[in-house]
Amino acid sequence: MRSQVRRALWDMVPRDHRESQEALRRRQLVVLGFVLVGAVVLGFSLRTEPGSTQFYVFTLAMAGLWTVGAFVSGPLHLGRIALRDDYVRPVLTPFVVGAVLVGVFTAGGLLVRSLSFLDPLTAQIRDVLAYTSESNLWVLALITAVNGIAEELFFRGGAYAAVTKHPVYVTTIAYAVATAATGNIMLSFAAVLLGFVVGLERRASGGILAPIITHLTWSLSMLVILPLIFL
Repeated sequence: MRSQVRRALWDMVPRDHRESQEALRRRQLVVLGFVLVGAVVLGFSLRTEPGSTQFYVFTLAMAGLWTVGAFVSGPLHLGRIALRDDYVRPVLTPFVVGAVLVGVFTAGGLLVRSLSFLDPLTAQIRDVLAYTSESNLWVLALITAVNGIAEELFFRGGAYAAVTKHPVYVTTIAYAVATAATGNIMLSFAAVLLGFVVGLERRASGGILAPIITHLTWSLSMLVILPLIFL
């Protein structure tokens, strides 16, 4: 188990993703521009009426923005992790990492709900969950999945490759700042924890596949579990 954790989150596989200074500078400028625009669009998306046409339009626009920004910034890589004497695409391990995150957030949700002095945080969570109660669950699941993939393409794809020093920390902070545009403390906290874990996966594997699988496992599970706890 310990070796699996190290392969998933710590041991870096060999890779050659070097870019010229010109290509790197171009990627950095593209990423910066899309982060600024994305923060504004994200803020508007979670201030729309739950289940409204505007809500769906803004969230899909957000996904489109992150996706375009990722591919315009430069090449993206799927990544690999070590398995015995070979390197393979990460599939099962990031799913397990996502499941562990689900357990952590579920335990945290139960704790928050049970402590009366944390009622302001409970209210923040219920504000987010209003979108689940007012929207078609299947449509919301599809939007959640599309946005999760788009966020990882951008933050662990284009943005990560644009950072030359401490990319795990920088992209985690950037993701949290973009999420903070919603004005919701709990979403920002979730973004920090999730962003840090998938950032470690990105550093270890050298690609976006592991972060995408972990993000989808976590976000789709929380879509079902949190309403059972707080609504």
